[in-house]
Amino acid sequence: MTLPGQFSDPRVLTLFGLLAVSAAVWVALGLRARTRRERPLAPLDRVWHPQETIPLTPAEERAFGQVVSRLSVGAAGRIR
Repeated sequence: MTLPGQFSDPRVLTLFGLLAVSAAVWVALGLRARTRRERPLAPLDRVWHPQETIPLTPAEERAFGQVVSRLSVGAAGRIR
């Protein structure tokens, strides 16, 4: 069975084939991403950290303050 006229050109058939395959892959990946987004995630367990119950010493608080002050935003909007 041959196709009439310009549709019998193998380049046209190849182009339509590639378009069909790429459209099918695009739809399949989109549906897969949608189902992955809509899947309910299990709630994360809260991680206990020792500083939640153990008070810091003044030296530890001072050291933490120095680190935080280095990470604060400077006048130009950049981290110091």
